[in-house]
Amino acid sequence: MDSRENGNDRGGYDTIIIMRIISIDPGYERMGLAIMDKNSSKEELVYSECFKTSPKIPHCERLKLIGEEIRKNIEKFKPEAMAIETLFFKTNQKTAMHVSEARGVMLYEASINSLPVVEFTPLQIKVAVTGYGKSEKDQVIAMVKRLIKINNEIKYDDEYDAIAAGLTYFATGIR
Repeated sequence: MDSRENGNDRGGYDTIIIMRIISIDPGYERMGLAIMDKNSSKEELVYSECFKTSPKIPHCERLKLIGEEIRKNIEKFKPEAMAIETLFFKTNQKTAMHVSEARGVMLYEASINSLPVVEFTPLQIKVAVTGYGKSEKDQVIAMVKRLIKINNEIKYDDEYDAIAAGLTYFATGIR
C-alpha cells in the first residue's frame, strides 16, 4: 500500500497512506487488536477492539474463534504487516500455555496471509511509547491517548496495548 490517496473537493489530496498494519496484544480470554495507518503526516487508528472468548467454550473452539477474528480483520482491512507483543509471564503456567497457543493461531493467520510479523517485548513497547521501560500500565495508556486520536470508548487495557504495539512498529521505522 505504498500510496493510497484520498481526493478532496478541490481536486487535491488529503493524505497519502504509506502503510497499514494490524497490531495485537495476544490473549486467550481477551485479545487486543488494532488496525493502524501510517500516512504522510501521522499515525491513525482505523479500528480497534478487545475480542473476548468465553471460558465456558471448549479450548479448541476458543482458539478457532481467535483465528477467525484475526482472519476477518485481515480480509476486511488488508494490512501489510503484523505487530505483536511477545509473551511475558511470571506465574500462572496454565494461562501461559493457553495464551501461547492463541498467539500461535495469530502468527499462523499472519503467515497464511503472507504478512510479515514484527514482535516487540513489553519493554520495547514501553520505551517506544513512554520513553521508560518500567512504565506502569496507566502511564502507557496516558501516552497512547496523547500520541493517537481514539474515537471510540476503550474499556480494556488489552486494546490500548495493541495500539501501543502498533505505535512501536511505526516508531521503529520498520518497513
